[in-house]
Amino acid sequence: MIAVGTTVVRALESAANDQGVVVPASGFTELFVHPGYRLRVVDGLLTGFHAPVTSHLAMLCAFIERDTIMDVYEEAVARGYLWHEFGDVHLII
Repeated sequence: MIAVGTTVVRALESAANDQGVVVPASGFTELFVHPGYRLRVVDGLLTGFHAPVTSHLAMLCAFIERDTIMDVYEEAVARGYLWHEFGDVHLII
């Protein structure tokens, strides 16, 4: 499953049961997806570039190693990629 945006990752992971099945849910989540968090249902993420000291970056590190993420960010800066809501996006699998 590929989530489009970090909020979707949090929603899907919050609605997943222990068997990794998304079940109907409603309400508010306080889930913090971070390095070491075991993703249950989301295999990939389509997201924009965010400042390197945000919780968004921590979420990306749940998908792949921090060093790899930092290499990607360094390349994005070198190539003039745009940031935040109106910027470029990348797919992390």
